[in-house]
Amino acid sequence: MTKKDTVNFESSLKKLEQIVAKLEDGDVSLEDSVKSFEEGIGLVKECQKQLSAAELKVKKLLDSGDSVDLDS
Repeated sequence: MTKKDTVNFESSLKKLEQIVAKLEDGDVSLEDSVKSFEEGIGLVKECQKQLSAAELKVKKLLDSGDSVDLDS
């Protein structure tokens, strides 16, 4: 994961936490709740994609013992 990916992952995770807190508060209209939920689902998918890519790189490192460029 590149530094940009890490920052993007961290900011996505923080935004997701904010959305969850907002939805748990319950003081939002149905329309806003649905929009926030939709945004949250997108963030979850993006975070999962980045985590899967990082996991694959770690697995390659462990399996091969060779150096893998983590910035690609």
